[in-house]
Amino acid sequence: MITRRKMIITIAGAAGAALTGGAIGALGQGVSSRGVKAQPRGKPSGRPFLSRLTDVAQQAGLTQPVIYGDADTKKYIIEVVGCGVAFIDYDNDGWQDLFILSGTRLDGAPAGTSNRLYKNNRDGTFTDVTATAGLQRTGWASAVTVGDYDNDGFDDLFITYYGQNVLYHNNGDGTFSDVTEKAGLHQSAVRYGSGCSWVDYDQDGRLDLFVANYLSTTLERLPKPGENADCTWKGIPVNCGPRGLPPGYVQLFHNNGDGTFTDVSKASGVSAASGAYPMTVVAADYDNDGWPDIYVACDSTPSWLFRNQHDGTFREEGLERGVALSEDGLEQAGMGVGVGDYDLDGNLDIFKTHFADDTNVLYHNDGKGNFDDVTIRAGLGVETRYVAWGTGVVDLDNDGFPDLFVATGSVYPEVERRLPAYPFRTPRLVFRNLGDGRFEELLEEAGSGVTAPHASRGCAFGDFDNDGDMDVLVMNMNELPSLLRNDVSGKNHWLKVQLVGVKTNRSAIGSRVVAQYGSRRQAQEVTAQSSFYSANDRRLHFGLGSETTADLTVRWTNGTTESFPKVGADQLVVIREGGGIIRKQKFR
Repeated sequence: MITRRKMIITIAGAAGAALTGGAIGALGQGVSSRGVKAQPRGKPSGRPFLSRLTDVAQQAGLTQPVIYGDADTKKYIIEVVGCGVAFIDYDNDGWQDLFILSGTRLDGAPAGTSNRLYKNNRDGTFTDVTATAGLQRTGWASAVTVGDYDNDGFDDLFITYYGQNVLYHNNGDGTFSDVTEKAGLHQSAVRYGSGCSWVDYDQDGRLDLFVANYLSTTLERLPKPGENADCTWKGIPVNCGPRGLPPGYVQLFHNNGDGTFTDVSKASGVSAASGAYPMTVVAADYDNDGWPDIYVACDSTPSWLFRNQHDGTFREEGLERGVALSEDGLEQAGMGVGVGDYDLDGNLDIFKTHFADDTNVLYHNDGKGNFDDVTIRAGLGVETRYVAWGTGVVDLDNDGFPDLFVATGSVYPEVERRLPAYPFRTPRLVFRNLGDGRFEELLEEAGSGVTAPHASRGCAFGDFDNDGDMDVLVMNMNELPSLLRNDVSGKNHWLKVQLVGVKTNRSAIGSRVVAQYGSRRQAQEVTAQSSFYSANDRRLHFGLGSETTADLTVRWTNGTTESFPKVGADQLVVIREGGGIIRKQKFR
């Protein structure tokens, strides 16, 4: 009997050829879209959803729009991909601040265009401190990763760009310094940076840096809309790519421990991967061997899973492991990635977002790093209308079962004028976890912040108001960002865990917490990038349902473990490696 995974490997080459010469050509588009029809919706569960998401960005003081390309016409792919956002407590005051990337325009950015750092005022509002923090910058920003690369106790920022990537060192006094050149990360040529993540791949206690590059070309070399078969969609001339454009590549930089990095892309084996358009990067231990692996969502090409070989090298095994293609062996337009334990079996599953006329995909992890596409069985095949980007596996209603959130938005503003069924601005998506391996899509029940249409890209998840639920920050093209305040009703409990490394990297990136609450057991891992080009609140959030305590097991990035029984609910606990729980904080 041929297993599903072996069958995928066998047909992968044929699938790619079919897409290049057949399905894609027939659709007349540059991205992979299988043209699948949505599955019929089942009978609604009728259960009340206790989470309501409301956009409070404007009243919170997020008053500057995110500029990214022309608002009504997109000539080139660089104008449509957009950028990420991040939660970061840059001043260590216990309140999450907001960092929002920005782009520019082909004919020059409007005055004041910049990335934005908003300081949390602790009263539901924020103050723009971009200038005083030294973070003003204009350009085609892509992704951000947050982590303390020099272990000085303050989170630093690495940002990818079309052009020149940037490393900002947090000085600990509310300001940042551009140390790109000093760190050895300056590039000699223009590159199109995409996903990036801090990762301690060799467990030496220092954060290394993994960087993806979307395309190997420059703006001047891009074809114009309608110029060839990869520059039309449904017969309408649109921006070109990624198909037909030179594919990108990935890089790995080793942290030398003195503020500098060394390019080890070739020595580590990651540079051997080729022929794809890499986007979001999520580093985590997918096979439970205690070492961080790296998953890369690739656009219109097979996605990559770099398995850590424990000796400073990686092996790309996306096809063998079942996370490169869809269940039917076809390439998809992989953009965003959510990682979490949706079925509470203690393993990290992968949720990946895709293009319109296709389903987003849920990969179930068997615990050994082998994955099965369970999209249809999980009830997620009911939605194929939108281009999907940022996403998260996050418990929105604190019932103890992680839900799915998706930000959406088209890449073709020109299409809506001729095909109204494909609008440029579209609603967000929420799939409520039913607790039995299945999800149901909530169309109105999740609140006005979900139903409102936007052309969104990156999103990040964190508790900005410290009230015990997970809020959402969303990047919107040429609009204000959205800050979706989550208001949870009912009596469900929750627990937040913040890890501080000592021998492990200070940010504890790559460390895992398993929470046992009642009969349920959920794994979460500290990551430095996920969603789409974005970074979440690093405080891990567990909804507990009716349970009032949880038993915690922490596995630090270097492999050591610690246990903490019967930790009380409805609080934040800060755990220092080797030092136990050093702080407990009740939220209001």
